[in-house]
Amino acid sequence: MPWWPALWDHNYFVERWPALEPLLTNNFLRGAVTGLGLVNLFAGFSDLALIFQQSSQRPAGPPEGFER
Repeated sequence: MPWWPALWDHNYFVERWPALEPLLTNNFLRGAVTGLGLVNLFAGFSDLALIFQQSSQRPAGPPEGFER
């Protein structure tokens, strides 16, 4: 959400330390935050896909070595 002015321009860090305002309102920094967010989403979805793939390949029934 770095492109929403209400959430990005009026945040705790800008209000607490005004010297950081030029850095935190820089469009290159906003782009980097957006890019890292997209990479994080892609990694999360790929992890979920692996989990679902592994769970669908497991045979039904008790695990190996299970004794009653």
